[in-house]
Amino acid sequence: MPKSKRNREVTLTKTKKKGREHKEVIVNAIKDALDRYTFVYVFSFENMRNLKFKEFREQLKSTSRFFLGSNKVMQIALGRSNADEIKPGIHKVSKLLRGNSGLFLTNMAKDEVQRLFNEYEDYDFARTGSIAAETVELKEGPLEQFTHEMEPFLRKQGMPVRLNKGVVELVSDFAVCEEGKHLSPESARILRLLGIKMATFKLNLVCRWNLDEFELYKELLDASDVESS
Repeated sequence: MPKSKRNREVTLTKTKKKGREHKEVIVNAIKDALDRYTFVYVFSFENMRNLKFKEFREQLKSTSRFFLGSNKVMQIALGRSNADEIKPGIHKVSKLLRGNSGLFLTNMAKDEVQRLFNEYEDYDFARTGSIAAETVELKEGPLEQFTHEMEPFLRKQGMPVRLNKGVVELVSDFAVCEEGKHLSPESARILRLLGIKMATFKLNLVCRWNLDEFELYKELLDASDVESS
């Protein structure tokens, strides 16, 4: 009889013992989950917010399981080619685990999964190094949203401000950030003070697999590369 792909031993010999043991736990957890869930998705994410992701994961924990972490470890768990894949055709999923991505295993219907992921979106303050979604400029004059105690802090952020009869005043026009450019630490702090949220935490479905079919949603790779073993 042919050997079961499910029982294939996975060895991670190039890591230290503690790291190897942790990775083997993840590999085994993914293998076990593959036996409990019908559908496997790869998803990508933008502007990850751990707390928000935890809330989304908790929402679906009765029907689904998420895996995030080392793409290489997840690829090893699934198999990276037709020869070592744990389930027929699942190496195609493995090839799409790259960059900011993760695995989502579920028993939910396809339409419900697509609806949940397409609708999920959360806005937050952009962090240092993020790309500005728009240009923000402040005009010369009073900044009544700030108390007088804020004036020294604003000056430290590079803003040309002074106190005028107890009111924070901008002595000249000031560009907080420019669309398409990276945010400096100072720009990120000022945007937060202004209450301007530029970061959108979003999850995007990349592909779907089950024993009967493989569907590509987002072409991170050329389709012919995914099909090849």
